[in-house]
Amino acid sequence: MLSLVLVLLLFSSIAYYVGRRRAFSAAGGQIRQLHSLPGYNGLYVALWCGLPALLVLLAWLSLEGAIIDNLVVAALPRDIIEQGAERVTLVLNEIQNVVSGTIYGEPDATVLAAAEHYRQLKSISHGALIGLTLVLPLAAGAYALRKINPRFEARNAVEGVITGLLLTSSTIAVLTTVGIVLSVLFESLRFFQSVPITEFLFGLEWSPQTAIREDQVGSSGAFGAVPLFAGTMLIALIAMLVAVPIGLMSAIYLSEYANVRFRAVAKPLLEILAGVPTVVYGFFAALTVAPFIRDAGGLLGLDVASESALAAGLVMGIMIIPFVSSLSDDVINAVPQAMRDGSYGIGATRSETIKRVIIPAALPGIVGGILLAVSRAIGETMIVVMAAGLAANLTANPLEAVTTVTVQIVTLLVGDQEFDSPKTLAAFALGLVLFVVTLFLNVIALYIVRKYREQYE
Repeated sequence: MLSLVLVLLLFSSIAYYVGRRRAFSAAGGQIRQLHSLPGYNGLYVALWCGLPALLVLLAWLSLEGAIIDNLVVAALPRDIIEQGAERVTLVLNEIQNVVSGTIYGEPDATVLAAAEHYRQLKSISHGALIGLTLVLPLAAGAYALRKINPRFEARNAVEGVITGLLLTSSTIAVLTTVGIVLSVLFESLRFFQSVPITEFLFGLEWSPQTAIREDQVGSSGAFGAVPLFAGTMLIALIAMLVAVPIGLMSAIYLSEYANVRFRAVAKPLLEILAGVPTVVYGFFAALTVAPFIRDAGGLLGLDVASESALAAGLVMGIMIIPFVSSLSDDVINAVPQAMRDGSYGIGATRSETIKRVIIPAALPGIVGGILLAVSRAIGETMIVVMAAGLAANLTANPLEAVTTVTVQIVTLLVGDQEFDSPKTLAAFALGLVLFVVTLFLNVIALYIVRKYREQYE
């Protein structure tokens, strides 16, 4: 796949150069005689050379596996096919394992013969794909070269293709979002057919462990999600109490007090925190912060759990500091310098200018950034799993173990699950609530930024 893409890129590069030279030649060296610049003509030929072949390559690779599987299944002995779809699927998996070399033991002669047939079909498919990848760019490039002349509107054609690609990408993004929302919504509706929505939203006990058989103890679980919502809000609140003051103050210092040299060093170092994987933060919280809080609480006579909301919230706040700081710094720097100069001109000090001019002017953007940071905190999983635990406790005590919505979603979907039980479907209901909350926060943030930004522009 990669080698074929590289070949297409090479052909397209050559086609660009040839198309550009062809445009020069058609205009007799007089660029003014051309409707479009030579670069547009070269880009037109390059698009014709690479784009159709790339689309064919993607379609071929998408359909190749299914077509070969159907041909191999059709060639199996009739007695295997008559045993049903499950038997055919098992045999096909065994054939694919033989082809990939990951099977253990000695397969029977039928499987070996089918595996050899599978290899032959794959070889034929790859040979045809390589031949098509080599021939189609040449044919398409030759067709595009024949259209180049001084009056050819290459720029309009190229811009039309680029517009189509952008529209296609936007459509795919929108359809993907719609598909995700609908899939979560439909599964959530199935869950609410078994568990009342009032019990889910207002219930105070979360114990989704349902029994497999009706005669088992605990055949009906408790699906009250209030402890999960409370735990999520508690950890997010602790995180924001850490991230907002530190992030905002660091942004004010870097934008208003720090010199250029210090800012050039400190800002990238601060933003390095945003690139640290969350699992690393989780290890830091579980191995360093949580034991420190437990030991410190013991010295003060406090009963601190080994996994606590405080440990998870503190580390999550550290993780979100670069997010708040970067957004606030960008917003503060966007305040016009004329507003600072006017404040200084009437005798205000730097601190007075920051408090009474810059912060009010940048406040909509700062609030929007904080709300986006809240969404980031609500959606965090790994730190909570490793530092706060899995206990669904309804408490406001940050020293106790709690859990969050995202952690329970992961817990419910781990391992082999049957998607017909309320236990598994509860994960989709939690995901729907999480989606609605984060969407609401993002909408509020965008509304605040757009409503008040024009007042200071």
